[in-house]
Amino acid sequence: MSKDGTGGADSAVRKSSAVGDRGPEGCLVVAVRMPVRVVTLVLVLPFRLLWDALVACGRVLRRTVWRPFARGAQWCWYTLIAGPAGWLWRRVLAPVLYGVLVWPWVALWGYVLAPAGRAAWRYVLAPTGRGVWWLLSGTGRGLWWLARTVGHGLAVGAHGTGAGLAWLGRVLVATPLIWLYARLLTPVGHGLGTVLTALGHGLAWLGRCLVVVPAMALWTGFTWLLRMLLVVPAVALYRHVLTPLGHGIVAAVHGAGRLLGWLVWYAVVVPAVAVYRWVLTPVGRAVAVVVRETVEGLGHAWRAAGYVSRAVFRFAGRVLRWLFVDPAVWVWRHVAAPVGRAVREHVWRPSARAVRAAGRAAREVLAAARASVRETRAELRRALFGAPRVEEREALPREGRVP
Repeated sequence: MSKDGTGGADSAVRKSSAVGDRGPEGCLVVAVRMPVRVVTLVLVLPFRLLWDALVACGRVLRRTVWRPFARGAQWCWYTLIAGPAGWLWRRVLAPVLYGVLVWPWVALWGYVLAPAGRAAWRYVLAPTGRGVWWLLSGTGRGLWWLARTVGHGLAVGAHGTGAGLAWLGRVLVATPLIWLYARLLTPVGHGLGTVLTALGHGLAWLGRCLVVVPAMALWTGFTWLLRMLLVVPAVALYRHVLTPLGHGIVAAVHGAGRLLGWLVWYAVVVPAVAVYRWVLTPVGRAVAVVVRETVEGLGHAWRAAGYVSRAVFRFAGRVLRWLFVDPAVWVWRHVAAPVGRAVREHVWRPSARAVRAAGRAAREVLAAARASVRETRAELRRALFGAPRVEEREALPREGRVP
């Protein structure tokens, strides 16, 4: 419930809206609701009382047992285990492990390896690298000059050789081949082309007269014979035999399908619809009403049992308060507290003052006895050894401290 007091109104509105959505209730709902709620209240009430008792005991145990135990265990852990272990690690184990495992390597690196590496780099590796670099760079420059010179000479020689070979090829090969193509091969090719063209035209005329015309005649006769022997009988067979037969088969299948559908409709669907409408639907609604009312009855019984349990435990608490707490408070307030104050004012404080006065008197007596003993010892020393020599001493500064 909210703090502004609107929780009850909201819950009432929600319940009314839920009832409105559910629709009007019949006589079966009204007849089932009250017995179910009574039975569920009778069954749920002991469990709710037991649950509330266990919750109260758990809270008491948490306040009186678990929290002090947890705090004590935490104190014991930090005081007896974690604290000594941390101190042992910080003060003993960490320094010992550092000195045994880390410091030797640090010292070896800082005092041996690093100075040796720096000296080796400065006096050995760096001069050797410079010398090797100077030697390799000089060798590379010499090889580059030699390769450039040799390459230039080879390029000049290759250019001259290439020019001579090109002149020889042009004079000895290209010029004779051009003359042969122009003066001999071209006229011969033209003559052969003319002869072959005439021969091709003659062969084409002979092929058309001897092959194409007879082949076309044969193809025309073959197609007419194929049409008369296969196509015309097949069309007649399809039109006058297969089409009526197919129509008859389709009509028979259609009639058998309609008959089978009628049988399935009146043998299966109509009885199933009747069973669903007149048996399963009312039974399902009745079961749903019973289940819903049982669940709502359990919730109502749990809430009602909560109210009853709260009233019972409040009554028990008040009885225990009347029997134990109020008498104990009254005894503490009207008997123990006044008696304690009287004992404190008339017994404890006078006794404490007397003890303090006796202590002061005893201290004064002891101080006087020590002073008399010191004076007696000084008189005996002066009588036996004489008075001591008095030395002049400088005066102390104003602040009373020796500079």
